[in-house]
Amino acid sequence: MSDPVVFDRTQVRRQRDRAAARIDAHDFLLREVGDRLADRLLDMTRKFPLALDLGCHTGQMADLLQGRGGIETLVQCDLSPAMARRAGALSLAADEEALPFAPQSFDLVTSNLSLHWVNDLPGALLQIRQALKEDGLFVATMLGGDTLSELRQCFMEAEMIEEGGVGPRVSPFADVRDAGALLQRAGFSLPVVDVDSITVTYGDAMRLFADLRGMGETNAVAARRKSLTRRTTLLRALSLYEQNFRGENGRMPATFQILTMTAWRPHASQQRPLKPGSGRMNLADALNDASDRPEPYPAL
Repeated sequence: MSDPVVFDRTQVRRQRDRAAARIDAHDFLLREVGDRLADRLLDMTRKFPLALDLGCHTGQMADLLQGRGGIETLVQCDLSPAMARRAGALSLAADEEALPFAPQSFDLVTSNLSLHWVNDLPGALLQIRQALKEDGLFVATMLGGDTLSELRQCFMEAEMIEEGGVGPRVSPFADVRDAGALLQRAGFSLPVVDVDSITVTYGDAMRLFADLRGMGETNAVAARRKSLTRRTTLLRALSLYEQNFRGENGRMPATFQILTMTAWRPHASQQRPLKPGSGRMNLADALNDASDRPEPYPAL
């Protein structure tokens, strides 16, 4: 049985192709999250001479990675040929679901806000692990399940009122437990998943839509309605957004939940937990025979 198709990858590529020329005016989220991701390398004593940026957009991570992690050569790739062309030297168009790299090619693989559009995420993570050298590092961010919760709520309510049903308008995203389990399933060691939220405020909800289009992050769910949104539904959703979320400062929040994944390709030098039953000390001895300890309070 083939894996379910959640996202229309052809549509994802088209949207990113269209966004490539003007993304500089809308890439604030890519740069903010990418800067936090690059900071992870400052805590590493290891050097990563050959690195891959997977889903590179137009090279935002390349700018942020300069001087960090001991990177000497950075290969960039993106699903969108237009994005890859703008990324500059050593860039290519490639699909995260079918990586064209030989096993054990890279010391480091980064990915910033791209993997949430992948249908076969377990398969993509497995290929990433295979592309890493032993003891190679994988660090990535992706949008989590609470992303755009305000917008999601307003569109669901508007569609129920105006159309009597709800369509898949906002992409489904993984949660922190999903991400951790997938890293383990893909064979990574020492997996860690952190969750954070970034809230951006807008005076006009249409500016939020413009930023999403400008980053190539609009709806690409395979089951999405192909026709345009009804005018009455859109106006109702905008009205609900203002009524429910406009603050005293006149601005409305848009929340982006960010999952940050850190994991390593296994190597014999890495620490491993002891196997169950392999301990060499009796628990009672370790507790210094708790039965002989004095009562913490006077006995009644």
